[in-house]
Amino acid sequence: MNTQHNQKRGQGFNAIHLNFFEFPTEDPERLEVYCYTDQISYAPGQTVIFHTSTTGTQYDIEVIRDGVEPQLVHEIRGLAGFLHKTPVDAPVKGCAWPEACRWVIPDDVLSGGYLVRTVARSDRGDEVVHYHFFAVRAARPGAGLLLVCATGTWVAYNDWGGASHYEGNVEGADINRMSPVLSLQRPWATGQVWLPVGVPRIPRVEAPEIGAIPRYPNLEFAYAMGYSKYYASAGWASYERHFLLWAERNGIAADVATQLDLQFRPEMLAGYDCVVFVGHDEYWSAEQRDAVDAYVDQGGNVARFGGNFIWQVRIEDEGRTQVCYKYFAEELDEVGKQQPEKMTCAWDYAPLRRPGAATFGLTGTSACYTGLGGFCPRGAKGFTVYRPEHWIFDETDLYYGDTFGSEARIFAYEVDGVEFTFRDGLPYPTFTDGAPDTLEILAMAPATNAEEDHGNPGTRLYAGEADWHFLCHMRYGEVNEENLARSRGGAGMIGVFTRNGGTVVNAGSVEWVNGLRLRDPVTEQVTLNVIRRFTQREAK
Repeated sequence: MNTQHNQKRGQGFNAIHLNFFEFPTEDPERLEVYCYTDQISYAPGQTVIFHTSTTGTQYDIEVIRDGVEPQLVHEIRGLAGFLHKTPVDAPVKGCAWPEACRWVIPDDVLSGGYLVRTVARSDRGDEVVHYHFFAVRAARPGAGLLLVCATGTWVAYNDWGGASHYEGNVEGADINRMSPVLSLQRPWATGQVWLPVGVPRIPRVEAPEIGAIPRYPNLEFAYAMGYSKYYASAGWASYERHFLLWAERNGIAADVATQLDLQFRPEMLAGYDCVVFVGHDEYWSAEQRDAVDAYVDQGGNVARFGGNFIWQVRIEDEGRTQVCYKYFAEELDEVGKQQPEKMTCAWDYAPLRRPGAATFGLTGTSACYTGLGGFCPRGAKGFTVYRPEHWIFDETDLYYGDTFGSEARIFAYEVDGVEFTFRDGLPYPTFTDGAPDTLEILAMAPATNAEEDHGNPGTRLYAGEADWHFLCHMRYGEVNEENLARSRGGAGMIGVFTRNGGTVVNAGSVEWVNGLRLRDPVTEQVTLNVIRRFTQREAK
């Protein structure tokens, strides 16, 4: 028996880096299977509708509640396989495959992250596996803690079918042009939901030798092994799952929901002592921000162990479509032209004028990158502490100037900060970028917006100077040498602020969860301190 994952086709090449994406070959001689569900979040008692397409003669569906010991909660065996053509515009309009089967979620099913493991077989006995994901939210809040999955970012990086918010190959469009419209009615790309042990994360652990070219281990692995180009950028497997497993091992009960739940049922937040966001947390709608702001204003506590808060999206078609024009918003976003508050651009961009730092204290447009390719490749791997007396550092034995999390490389690859200055050896926000007036900077490390090319033979950069120039234009209007110098560098930070009785702690780094995954003692203790204080419940 030969068990494997679905492979890919659709490889191209552009001037910066390899472009490859996932699309079914629909070759009857090649075993493939894919699955998606009609929603990405359900409550107990609701019906899950599965949509599948396979070249196999038969397949099974297993629904597994993920955790330290994954639990099989439902299975459907021996389904007859059918191949359904995938439209070329599936990333934009959805796959439109017919219903394959359905499952009514029992009333006693626990909240959590659920994997849909679809296994297809051929007449020869070969097998192929695809993983999908959905959340089951609690019928009533049953835990002090709610983990909200960064599904806006998952969707943005999901290139299944040939397009994402980064690249596109839809209806003959320029392959280098991102797709501003993305459907949720399609499978998650390979690697977003499940990953084998030992796959590379984005930041390089070891410092490159002098004269070395920038390397991108995750892209190299993805291309060689048939995983999504963006598997390490977003998804349950790389981020939220590691927090959930860590919480479970520490006796911390956590319900699970998605950003779409913030969009359509914001009242659910009121039932929780603490709301947690982790990992790569880049794309948000105005309604989702409104839900968090209202929760904090009502005395709620937010713990964000993630980074890269930048883009506004619009959720359309009752949650089935996500829209974000990003760099091209002023040119192409017709809704945004008529209603500037809905323009799908960076939060800190002039037409929108809703500073990102106002919600979480920090913003991704300060200085974003470190530990990726030519962005600070030998830079800090952990946070340097400036206010060790703060309660989040209780029981850590940290001193002023200590750095923690370096071995686990928790400070990478995209980070959040604010404009700041130093006085008497301590960092202070300047409060010129919308940061709350109670914000304290507790720890920080350098980051940059410019991926440097040192001319080392063989160099091919992933991002280069494009984001640097965009952020320069966003801040200062004119891109010139003086303004580029002003917008080149900055810092990622850990910040905390209070507002109307609510408290927000923001450890502004995408890779914080790697410290939990690798059991870094200080990263764990800081996380425990925040969760314990916010839930007022003792962990083991």
